[in-house]
Amino acid sequence: MADFVLTSCSTTDLSHEYFEKRNIGVKYFHFELGGTDYLDDMGKSVPPKELFDRMLAGEDTKTSQITMGEYTEFFEPYLESGKDILHIAFSSGLSGSYNSARLAAEELSAKYPDRKLYVIDSLAASTGHGLVLDKAADLRDEGKSIDEIRDWIEANKNRAQHWFFSSDLTFFIRGGRVSKTAGAIGTVLGICPLLNVNDEGKLIAREKVRGKKRVIKRIVEVMEEHAENGLDYSGKVFISNSDCYEDARAVADLIEEKFTKMNGKVEIYSIGATIGSHTGPGTVALFFWGDERTR
Repeated sequence: MADFVLTSCSTTDLSHEYFEKRNIGVKYFHFELGGTDYLDDMGKSVPPKELFDRMLAGEDTKTSQITMGEYTEFFEPYLESGKDILHIAFSSGLSGSYNSARLAAEELSAKYPDRKLYVIDSLAASTGHGLVLDKAADLRDEGKSIDEIRDWIEANKNRAQHWFFSSDLTFFIRGGRVSKTAGAIGTVLGICPLLNVNDEGKLIAREKVRGKKRVIKRIVEVMEEHAENGLDYSGKVFISNSDCYEDARAVADLIEEKFTKMNGKVEIYSIGATIGSHTGPGTVALFFWGDERTR
């Protein structure tokens, strides 16, 4: 059995069942909906469908990162019990939570000098963050040491490809990611922006695709262009979606038809409150291992 614990943030957009099955600790982000504070606890407090329905009904949402103090309270019991910790944090390009976790680790390392506490900036989001975490869990289960896993993740995390599109620009406009003018034109023309996460862990708009059917086809083409070994890709594929399962399933069906050597079926998850508060409904995100992400 590993002499360390693997932990992460709830921004992986995986399920409670996943974390329990893989024996991974999780620290929850926070969000506010309609003036009430909740934990982003993977849909236990507010199921995804309810979240997006309430957002569409006009309730405001706000998200907040995990503080240094909260990370300290999360990490310390593991250290007290004699366990080392490998924590894989949400992208520093999207949140300051990584820095909070790093500061907590520095303080605790001074208090527990015989223990190892590594905090990795995943440079990843949603189930792309989950894909990186999943690989760390696989390596742990293969018997790799905490240092070997840390080194592998640091060397390869930027190969976790993130691609996503949205068929509803409402909340991209509200959040200022798309101007009102561009959003209005895009909505009339049926534009579905295709975006990805770059090598700094930041969201970047890459293409404007007209029509949902075309963008579904295009995102699969992008996977063929960037996946490790192309159509011979043999890794795992994760998809997350915000209340648009049919669109996610359409992408998964095309991938399973084209990529016949991948590891199992495509795994589909719901986008959680931290990320969903910014995307709103209608977003499909695709994650796989491939070439190095670029600026």
